[in-house]
Amino acid sequence: MYAVDATDRKILEQLDIDGRMPVAMIAQNLNLARGTVQARLDRMQASDVFRPHSSRVKPAAFGRPVAAMVQVELDQHLIQEAIGALASIPEVLECFAPAGDTDLLLRVVARDPDDLYRVSEEIRLCPGIMRTSTSLFLRQVIPYRVTGLLGQ
Repeated sequence: MYAVDATDRKILEQLDIDGRMPVAMIAQNLNLARGTVQARLDRMQASDVFRPHSSRVKPAAFGRPVAAMVQVELDQHLIQEAIGALASIPEVLECFAPAGDTDLLLRVVARDPDDLYRVSEEIRLCPGIMRTSTSLFLRQVIPYRVTGLLGQ
């Protein structure tokens, strides 16, 4: 993993203010050469420092305002098949393999409660999935953020 240094953090702070800020403006704001900023951004991009651009789009903009977390219990012999099937479900936004009793933890979205039921059933019917438990998000109280980490 790429080690972000103090100069990278300053560049990332500028992008945190405005993710579409031009390289020339970042360079001017930080008194750096434009080429330095561009080279560092290119290095960070190549090193997977950045999340995909699509992660900035709110699912509600696609008519999916309902969000939930789905805990999945798997047949361990079929984990790859299950992950492959889950990846084909567009409403599954993320899939984590946590420590503990849960085998997989999914963040999903849906149009409404009935659609969430449909998505949950689609997940439950994937190969290798033995049991699911769904927790509906009522509202987001702290949005995804990294701003606080940039100053550390």
